[in-house]
Amino acid sequence: MIETTRSSDDYALRGKLLRNESMAQHTSWRTGGKAERFYVPLDIDDLSLYLSQLEDNEEVFWLGLGSNLLVRDGGIKGSVIAVNGVLNEMNLNGSKLSVGAGLACAKAARFSAANGFSGAEFLAGIPGTIGGALAMNAGAFGGEMWNIVKSIETINRKGVRKVRRPNEFEIGYRSVNIAADEWFISAILELQNDNEKTARLNIRELLAQRASSQPMGERSCGSVFRNPEGDYAARLIDECGLKGKRTGGACVSEKHANFIINTGNASSADIEQLILHVQDTVREKYQVELQTEVRIVGESQ
Repeated sequence: MIETTRSSDDYALRGKLLRNESMAQHTSWRTGGKAERFYVPLDIDDLSLYLSQLEDNEEVFWLGLGSNLLVRDGGIKGSVIAVNGVLNEMNLNGSKLSVGAGLACAKAARFSAANGFSGAEFLAGIPGTIGGALAMNAGAFGGEMWNIVKSIETINRKGVRKVRRPNEFEIGYRSVNIAADEWFISAILELQNDNEKTARLNIRELLAQRASSQPMGERSCGSVFRNPEGDYAARLIDECGLKGKRTGGACVSEKHANFIINTGNASSADIEQLILHVQDTVREKYQVELQTEVRIVGESQ
């Protein structure tokens, strides 16, 4: 494990700090209250400095593309750190692809395929950033993030960076055990040599499969629930007759039962209430406790 501290030459923040920023502008559900502080770092040294200046009790929330996230209507107390498009480095060294936490997963998939490497095609089906995919061991079409991770770089709230190996973490289905005050900022992915045409064809086929089975182009967070062992959340929800079920402006998708759609005027409270109703219904009928894949944060209004 290698530790790196921020540059001593940085004395002032260079990023953008916004106060009382509406999170509805930054989440794929287009709902949510205001963030007390919303910080867009200029680069990794600026991020390190910002973290090191926070009070010990300041809560920190990381934001990528805003998918897989429900921000309650009362908003977020603390700091939201927006890394999408900032920590977005992408470099290929042989079969090893270095990617930043703010890089969109789909870009990593296309870049690796264009350079004749396979193994990362499944990332094209994940509507988020590398940082989020690392934090939850995101997966799609049979692939999982941590199956291709060679090494990772993290940062803690004191701004100290560390290079770590996968065997230092407990990895599970849609879960990664990491300290509450440590976050992923980059990774090196191990790919396989392949034919560019084959890798690109794989991505096209996966995206076509996704478009045919999921409500693309609608306001959703992606899959709401984790699949229970040996089964599928969507099947259980569908069998309970919940497709089309509405709470306010929130609706269980008619196309894929594990998606909840903001039909245009949903509040975060509508969505959360519908999530609870789906869990209660499935529990009552099948004695199965559906666990949320979406992260729910913030204060109730």
